[in-house]
Amino acid sequence: MVKKYVLSALVVMAVLVAAGAVIAWITWRDMLDQISSPYSVVNSGSVLLRIQPGTSTSEIAARLVEADIVSSEWVFRFAVWRSGRDRDLQAGEYLFDVPLSPLDVVTKIADGRVYLRRITFPEGLTLSEMSTIFESEGFGVSGSFINASQQVDLVSDLDPGATDLEGYLFPETYALPSDATADDLVRAMVEQFRAVFGERLRGRARDRKLSIRQVVTLASIIEKETGEGGERSLVSAVFNNRLRIGMPLQSDPTVIYALEVAGLYDGNLTRENLQYDSPYNTYRYREIPPGPIASPGGAALRASLEPADASYLYFVSRNDGTHAFADTLREHNRNVREFQIEYFRRQRARE
Repeated sequence: MVKKYVLSALVVMAVLVAAGAVIAWITWRDMLDQISSPYSVVNSGSVLLRIQPGTSTSEIAARLVEADIVSSEWVFRFAVWRSGRDRDLQAGEYLFDVPLSPLDVVTKIADGRVYLRRITFPEGLTLSEMSTIFESEGFGVSGSFINASQQVDLVSDLDPGATDLEGYLFPETYALPSDATADDLVRAMVEQFRAVFGERLRGRARDRKLSIRQVVTLASIIEKETGEGGERSLVSAVFNNRLRIGMPLQSDPTVIYALEVAGLYDGNLTRENLQYDSPYNTYRYREIPPGPIASPGGAALRASLEPADASYLYFVSRNDGTHAFADTLREHNRNVREFQIEYFRRQRARE
């Protein structure tokens, strides 16, 4: 009889163990499925989640559940354990705009794929204009950008005489984490300038016996004179031809820059302004100005060192974004009459 009861007990235990094993297996498979399947609630919209330094795994899990990025803290913690990356989770700001599986969430945070904010600086801007964009895009106050742009040590090997970073902050779109500072951005912009103004262009500058500062200054004037890509080498030819024969560059943007620095520019360039005494005024001084007047892009930098094979000495705006070029003053005056005097006369007649 005792043997019968023992046998029955063993059978029951075996059944219970088997049932437990089945339940455990089903639970295991369910958990694996949960951590591998996207959690669809995040479809309702994008979520920007900030994880502070020192945040524990359990705290991260709670934040993710609260933001409806994962279904439960246990699921996320299981995914962390399963991935083996519990020590890799990184602080930062993370954007979740599509459904992700808990394993993918772990990977994103462990890899530090933080949300990057973009800021774009077009070609031809001054430091002051860049600082305005910096503030308007919410990266910080303009003053912090101006202060950061005084770090001349960043270009001391390129331009020992630099008094600020005018001309050396390369115009481009930059992607930065939310905690990036003005110093971080300025360093990235100088690094991009170095990448664009590489050894080939530096060699061209040496061949033409120009300092890097002179090249960047000339490129900045070219950048301000034309936004038409096909014209940059022609404008460069005009300026290089004038420099060769000792003729003033007579570039309006240089005068405007001088007036802006002095706080005297009101948006209207007059004949009287052209007599303003400043080394930047290329109507009064024949040399390349003492420094850049804006940040040139790569095309302008290349054009300054690789002018077109042309004998032009003059150009005037056609008022359509392009310019008319001329070899002689007589031809230039004819262009001025056609594209400036007659153009504005026709405009007034239509009013």
